[in-house]
Amino acid sequence: MDQIENIDRKELFCDLKKIVLKIGTSSLSNEDGSFNRRLTEDIARQVAHLRKLGKTVIIVSSGAIGIGVIELNMQTRPREIPLRQAAAAVGQNILMQEWMMAFKKHDLKVAQILLTYEAFSNRMTYLNLRNSISALLEAGVVPIINENDPICVHEIEATFGDNDKLSAMVASKVEAELLILLSDIDGLYNKNPKKNDDAKLISIVEQITPEIESYGGSPTSTKGVGGMRTKIEAAKITSMAGCHMVIANSAIEDVVIKVTEGENIGTLFLARNGKFKNRTRWIILSKASGKLIVDNGAKVAVNKGMGLLPSGIVEIAGTFDRGDIIEIESDGCVFAKGITDYSSSELNKIKGKHSDMIEKILGYTNYDEVMKKSNIGLL
Repeated sequence: MDQIENIDRKELFCDLKKIVLKIGTSSLSNEDGSFNRRLTEDIARQVAHLRKLGKTVIIVSSGAIGIGVIELNMQTRPREIPLRQAAAAVGQNILMQEWMMAFKKHDLKVAQILLTYEAFSNRMTYLNLRNSISALLEAGVVPIINENDPICVHEIEATFGDNDKLSAMVASKVEAELLILLSDIDGLYNKNPKKNDDAKLISIVEQITPEIESYGGSPTSTKGVGGMRTKIEAAKITSMAGCHMVIANSAIEDVVIKVTEGENIGTLFLARNGKFKNRTRWIILSKASGKLIVDNGAKVAVNKGMGLLPSGIVEIAGTFDRGDIIEIESDGCVFAKGITDYSSSELNKIKGKHSDMIEKILGYTNYDEVMKKSNIGLL
């Protein structure tokens, strides 16, 4: 396990400017299932304090479905997607009212932003999103983000994992320095602390190894669906983006302020030293439309920073067009993603061929390479 215990969090967080704060369903619900208004008011107070220190905070808030379930007098949280979407549609409005009232006490305005995965996969939409969030922050507004459950075509929370992945994507896109995930658990343990008395809290994770991943498991609570596994997946995204991440218990007094001040609370996932350029990060985090299976020679070339030639392609999976983002796989492992300059039908004709054969086969040549090196992101 790659861990380092001598990191000074106070020094690490001394220049924090932009923070993304994610609050899970379990934290926003009381034991009887009712909405935890005390927490939203407490979070608003802490965010107002941080703003006075010159820091900006973006909130990713779960809880809409849980509120909707109560409002619609449903006996249990429904499994059927249309019913859950209906609960989300009703609950989201009430959730925003709660946040608005909480922040109004501190003379702060809030703005609702509802997102789907597609907002991150389309580069123009993603750039617009970044600009919108920046404009809101400059205007002194606190953005409140949630997944757009009522129109989400996937099973709710299957895409973002109870907003853990969503918050990591947001932190990555707005270039935040810190993501704080508030939950009903103290952090990452080497065993499930609810079942094992000898479970140990891991203070710092420098690198997400297979051993660290093995600590992720089933959800920590029946109220939410964001278990430790989705939090580790979120840490992979933030690490790549050069953003630190902390998992902490929302029940700790002044938890947000204490984390940002560098107190040794919860589990800190350290960011990588060198972060990817915005364009590369967008490619890596976007949804792939297909897959190219390549030979070892092509894998070596791509890993060395070269473009992908048709001669190295063994097989094409999926149907896609030029300009789509495609995974690159070798030996059963996806090691890169990139923007293709040829469609799947074109590639099926030129795979395994030398570049000088492209025009003869297709009657034209887009480029000698299937993917230019500037359009490839290594995983």
